[in-house]
Amino acid sequence: MTSTEWSALEQKVSELIELCAVLSRENKALRAQQQNWTTERAKLIEKNELAKSRVESMITRLKALEQD
Repeated sequence: MTSTEWSALEQKVSELIELCAVLSRENKALRAQQQNWTTERAKLIEKNELAKSRVESMITRLKALEQD
């Protein structure tokens, strides 16, 4: 292999190492974002269930008032 070919190969390896580092950082950020969305989704589901329970309770009370 010539010196020029070695230099080109070294350059490509360096680029691949840098790309790997960039992708690793992006992957870490995406995983953190996914965790945040999962947590937010769980909170929204909990709020939705609470609201549903309250509405069902209000409907039950209204029906009870209608029967009186």
